[in-house]
Amino acid sequence: MPEDSAIPLAGMTTLRLGGPARRLVTVSSADETVAAVRAADAAGERVLVLAGGSNVVVPDAGFDGTALVLRSAGIHAVRGEGTVAVTVAAGHDWDSFVAWTVAEGLAGVECLSGVPGSAGATPIQNVGAYGQEVADTITAVTAYDRTTGTVVALTPAECGFTYRHSVFKGRDRYVVLDVTFGLRPEAASGPLRFGELTRVLDVPAGGTAAPAAVREAVLGLRRGKGMVLDPDDPDTWSVGSFFTNPVVPAVAVPAEAPRFDAGDGLVKTSAAWLIERAGFTRGYGRDGVSLSTKHTLALTNRGTGSTDALLGLAREVRDGVRSAFGITLVNEPVLIDAEL
Repeated sequence: MPEDSAIPLAGMTTLRLGGPARRLVTVSSADETVAAVRAADAAGERVLVLAGGSNVVVPDAGFDGTALVLRSAGIHAVRGEGTVAVTVAAGHDWDSFVAWTVAEGLAGVECLSGVPGSAGATPIQNVGAYGQEVADTITAVTAYDRTTGTVVALTPAECGFTYRHSVFKGRDRYVVLDVTFGLRPEAASGPLRFGELTRVLDVPAGGTAAPAAVREAVLGLRRGKGMVLDPDDPDTWSVGSFFTNPVVPAVAVPAEAPRFDAGDGLVKTSAAWLIERAGFTRGYGRDGVSLSTKHTLALTNRGTGSTDALLGLAREVRDGVRSAFGITLVNEPVLIDAEL
């Protein structure tokens, strides 16, 4: 397990922001991950787990503890009757995994193509896009339980999946080691209901398409919004969507705003719509940070920004939306040693 220090964590995050950790440890297997976390816990040291760094905002001052960088990789498939159980290591690149499933003729995660980060991060915030969530197909999550000092296998119910949330998010108890998905060996996707995607694929709402076609369509849509990582495009130097789409009482949503039934008198509305109608245009910003020029839901580092400037912009947007509509936006990424 290589160790180092004084290396800025900016190079390990998609925002390209963040100062150094007191100690930096790179692990390449589940066993090394467990050993490193146990050593840090025994020393009373805080632990920050990083892999793709696509859903975390690290302070300019860095992290006063051990930054654990997951570089584990590997996919193991077990074919059963009607489904294939596919276990992927926590440090494995997520989009590479999705590409593998499509190439293997397995359906279930193709709408999540192009999502940056690692496989182990997906259950933490119940990653979702274009009508799919990982909660739809996750059958187990193997994690190290820092409270009991044991490796556990959590069922979907024990993961507590909700919209962009789980028992893992915002808590230090579990470190994800691998994730198992139940995928379908089928030539067609599940029913497609996301309007933007069905229009591109020219299928009716609830229709299906080949997983490979769905993947290419999703990648195209995401690229158009700056949501596929590109080292030459500052619009992609972000954590993706910075705010979750609000789920609020139906009466709180402006009549002209997009709305999707969420049950119990609640609706989900578009954070991007609220941001734009509150007066924040694409490219709005200062001090080296701005909203993406392609999509108002992404806050980006233009190459000269800082975490402090980014959080300042996020607070300005949140407060502007709250002032205009009475709806408080909630950040989607994990903020280290900070809050909005």
